[in-house]
Amino acid sequence: MEKITLNPISHIEGTINLPGSKSLSNRALLLAALANGTTKVTNLLDSDDVRHMLNALKQLGVNYQLSEDKSVCEVQGLGGAFQWQSGLALFLGNAGTAMRPLAAALCLASPNATSSEIVLTGEPRMKERPIKHLVEALLQAGADIQYLEQDGYPPIAIRNTGLKGGKVKIDGSVSSQFLTALLMAAPLATDDMEIEIIGELVSKPYIDITLNMMQIFGVNVENQQYQRFIVKGNQQYQSPRHFLVEGDASSASYFLAAGAIKGKVKVTGVGKNSIQGDRLFADVLEKIGAKITWGEDFIQAEQGDLVGIDMDMNHIPDAAMTIATTALFAKGETCIRNIYNWRVKETDRLTAMATELRKVGATVEEGDDFIRIQPLALDQFKHAEIETYNDHRMAMCFALIALSNTEVTILDPKCTAKTFPTFFDEFLAMATVNSPSG
Repeated sequence: MEKITLNPISHIEGTINLPGSKSLSNRALLLAALANGTTKVTNLLDSDDVRHMLNALKQLGVNYQLSEDKSVCEVQGLGGAFQWQSGLALFLGNAGTAMRPLAAALCLASPNATSSEIVLTGEPRMKERPIKHLVEALLQAGADIQYLEQDGYPPIAIRNTGLKGGKVKIDGSVSSQFLTALLMAAPLATDDMEIEIIGELVSKPYIDITLNMMQIFGVNVENQQYQRFIVKGNQQYQSPRHFLVEGDASSASYFLAAGAIKGKVKVTGVGKNSIQGDRLFADVLEKIGAKITWGEDFIQAEQGDLVGIDMDMNHIPDAAMTIATTALFAKGETCIRNIYNWRVKETDRLTAMATELRKVGATVEEGDDFIRIQPLALDQFKHAEIETYNDHRMAMCFALIALSNTEVTILDPKCTAKTFPTFFDEFLAMATVNSPSG
């Protein structure tokens, strides 16, 4: 297995222009495909997840032109639902941002289409990631979906029999992607849809992204305190002609945390007016003692005296992972709460994080929906080989361990290709690295 060893970093300083957001990139591509007109999507993320979406759209008959550097994609919208030949299978890797929204969109019936079946499948880990709550909601709206292996999980077979709308209940406690998928398909249902949330909706800022982007594509949704959403049926998305993908606020977290621990780092492409909830990661860094500066299109984090925190981070689950490794450099205990949905991401991130933190010498308590972490002095860190579980965020979070006095080895570093293929190059370009001992 490939690995990379990061030698101890004494200081980190610089500016990084962030790659495009994965969440915005895949939403933009899907909405552009369903819309009337041609949409030029710029600052598109070049990553595994986006490639899976692009490949799927091509198989579904969507015409698009991708620039040589893959940062600009001109999508010719279908002006409605997909049409395809029966027997098609889409392989979506481990891309939840492709699997969930496509599962909903493919239920829609095109006016002239004959009934056809399509299969959605992916990597072994995708077959372990639940989709039951979305499927149950789509069935209530009139969809025809079957599980092909294990009930509640991909692969699934879908027939384009259409969505009728009406009253639909959906469990919001596991993943906001289920609601995002339902919301994006709902305007193309034949009737109005009233979506009621069962339980507490997780990751609300990601729903804000979805609603904001639907509005940009000409569809308004009535949001009743995140408990009920009303969507008018029989609508069409309209291309805004141009959509700029913001820099990825989740990817910003690793660089901002590094600046907070041992230097000064500015990230550009995301700022105080960003529509991404993970911009709020900077507020968490400020609470633990970092010096934060906000601009229209940048955030800067500077080293401060970091202290532990006890906080509900359900609103920023991806960026919250970065706090777990940052916590090792703070004074006092850190507890990250209400993060059960870590368990249904690219890997079981709660168990994975606890396991790998212990390898570097940390004392960690793993709960059902929380993690409690004790800090380490800079000379108490142990060298370890960090297992990444084919999870891009595990690899990027543990790069921060190099800011101690100990080197760290990251296994399978190329797993960052899911969202940030050049992460380690960019990270090390800002670092002042101590020479390896011996």
